[in-house]
Amino acid sequence: MDRITFQTNVLTCEEMLYRVAKSICFYESDCEDAVQEAILKAYEKLGSLKNEKYFKTWLTRILINECYKINRIKSRQVSFDDYLFFEEAREPENSYVYEAIMHLPEKIRVVVQLYYVEGYSVDETASILRIPSGTVKSRLSQGRKSLKTILEE
Repeated sequence: MDRITFQTNVLTCEEMLYRVAKSICFYESDCEDAVQEAILKAYEKLGSLKNEKYFKTWLTRILINECYKINRIKSRQVSFDDYLFFEEAREPENSYVYEAIMHLPEKIRVVVQLYYVEGYSVDETASILRIPSGTVKSRLSQGRKSLKTILEE
């Protein structure tokens, strides 16, 4: 894959990357940092991509790893500014559904985000998260039940 193709692919995935990052990270600045770091790492490791048709899945996996890395670092420290000036990430247009998804536990929220919002298949979601496809199906079922309960209230 050459540089131009890489740029084109990244630009088509940009909004999706932010949404996935938002499902894991809480602060908008963390989401932006995770997306930027994921793109940079993907560009540096472009030679390790075996098949170009899996670029989106590969980049999503890198992004998820970056989000977890940022969360690990943030869990160890809280700056005074973060404590005083709480900044939530911007919400998508359909905020009632978004709000319901954000109330789900993280493990379920990420699966719901990848499957329903981003359109990945069960097998692709399992591959991205490195979990069995049965676990993905189970978490989707739990997510649907929880979303139904939340949205009915």
